[in-house]
Amino acid sequence: MNKRRKSKYVHEGLYVAVVEVVLLEDDTGWSPYLSIEDAYKLDDVREALRQKDLRSAAKYGRIYELRPVVHQ
Repeated sequence: MNKRRKSKYVHEGLYVAVVEVVLLEDDTGWSPYLSIEDAYKLDDVREALRQKDLRSAAKYGRIYELRPVVHQ
């Protein structure tokens, strides 16, 4: 089984979290996939962003605030 690190982006509302996860690769048809822990981590980040709990979301990765760009 091979493992490789990957940045996943979780977007919710005006925020985006960049979370590092490990993709697992093997010879099955399900490859690559996340561990159950990383899948729960992404769920926790999404829920924290949904609740606007940036302190909790920041425990898992970098948080960015999105701002609209005005076109003229």
